[in-house]
Amino acid sequence: MLHWLIELYGPFFNLHAWETIITSGADWAVIFSLIMIECLLSVDNAVVLAAQTQKLPTMRQKEQALIYGLWGSYLMRFLMIGLGTFLIKIWWIKVVGALYLLYLSLHFFYQRRGQQQKSSGASKLWVAVIQIVFMDAIFSVDSILAALAVSSKPIIVLIGGLIGILVMRGVAQLILKVMQRIPELEPMAYCLIAIIAVKLFLAIPQIDIEIPAGWFVAILVSAVGITLLIHYLKTKKIDSTKNV
Repeated sequence: MLHWLIELYGPFFNLHAWETIITSGADWAVIFSLIMIECLLSVDNAVVLAAQTQKLPTMRQKEQALIYGLWGSYLMRFLMIGLGTFLIKIWWIKVVGALYLLYLSLHFFYQRRGQQQKSSGASKLWVAVIQIVFMDAIFSVDSILAALAVSSKPIIVLIGGLIGILVMRGVAQLILKVMQRIPELEPMAYCLIAIIAVKLFLAIPQIDIEIPAGWFVAILVSAVGITLLIHYLKTKKIDSTKNV
């Protein structure tokens, strides 16, 4: 058991390997490509993150959830990169993720019908943090496998993944701020989460239907455009009512 752990995680504690990679321009070029892969594969992740933190009562708690979730995701990514060679066999993790995302979407619209559960702000915060880390683990499977296909050096994969996660946190914070100003974006996000659930489920080996990332981006842009139009029409109607 100890030998197995040393084989999986030993490279991360090799200081000479870190020094070699950090001082290598060629390795940084690979790291940059891995950051791009992480961002491209995690557009849906940013949507889920923003939607999950949106339900917290204060902006401070929303920011805390993203920060705490960031460190939890870093730890989870470290553990999962070590297990990367085995992740390809864990097809059922996508099924679990798809079912959970579908639950989130249905639960959100159920609560909107007036069945809101009461819980403390602190309880909501840590539930959101746990959900963020869990969903990062689900979404990171494809990112890690794609990264390992680009580079076999686990340290390079780790650096690229950690920076990519940080970049996506910035995207999630941006989406969160926009949601504050345009509340219609929240139900739209949960509709997208349901679509992501279907996308994740179709990707399991037994079905093996991969929806291109470009298609999801097109759906995302269209959904945002329609939502902004709805918000504009509602705002215009309210303004015209006030002026009467």
